[in-house]
Amino acid sequence: MSWPRTVPLQTDRLSLEPLAVGHAIEMEAALAPPDLYRFTGGQSPTLQELQSRYARQVQGRSEDGSAGWQNWVIRPARGGPAIGFVQATLTQDGTDLVADLAWLVTASEQGRGLAGEAASAVVTWLTSIGVRHLRAAIHPDHLVSARVAQRLGLEPTLTVVDGEVLWAAVVAADPHGREIGQAVGR
Repeated sequence: MSWPRTVPLQTDRLSLEPLAVGHAIEMEAALAPPDLYRFTGGQSPTLQELQSRYARQVQGRSEDGSAGWQNWVIRPARGGPAIGFVQATLTQDGTDLVADLAWLVTASEQGRGLAGEAASAVVTWLTSIGVRHLRAAIHPDHLVSARVAQRLGLEPTLTVVDGEVLWAAVVAADPHGREIGQAVGR
C-alpha cells in the first residue's frame, strides 16, 4: 500500500509541521513534564529515544507496510517552540481507511483548546484523503482527552484495550464535500 505523505497544516492559532528527526531537540522539552504521563504511564523520553523514534516515524509507514504513519509537531502559528503533537496511524479495513489518533499538548499550554484545534485540523485533512473511520484510545479518567474526542465527533464504545476506552466515529463526505460525522455503535 502506498500511504499518503504528511503535509503541513495551519489553523488560526497553530502550525502543524510534518515530523522531522530534528524536532527531537525541542520536543524533548515539550514532553518533559511528568504530569503528561498521568494517564498513559511511562516517563518523558530522552533525546536519544526521541531521535530513534522519530527516525522510524518519518519513514511514513510500518516496516511491513501494513500501517501508514502521519505525525505532526504543533507550534504556535506566530512561531515559537513546539508545544505538542498529533499523530494518526492509518490502516486498511477492507476498502476503508481507518485512522487511530493520538494527541498531546505540553502541560504549560493546556486548557486553551489547542489539542482539539490541532486534532480537528488533522481530521479534516484525513477525511479529505478518504479516511472514513476514526478511533482514539483514551483512559477512562482522562476527561480532557475525552472532550477532544467528542469535539472530533467520536463517541466511547464498549471496547477497552489495555485499560483505555476505544472512541470511534464513521465519517462520510456529503455531496457538497463537507464532512458528516456519525458515531459508531457501542
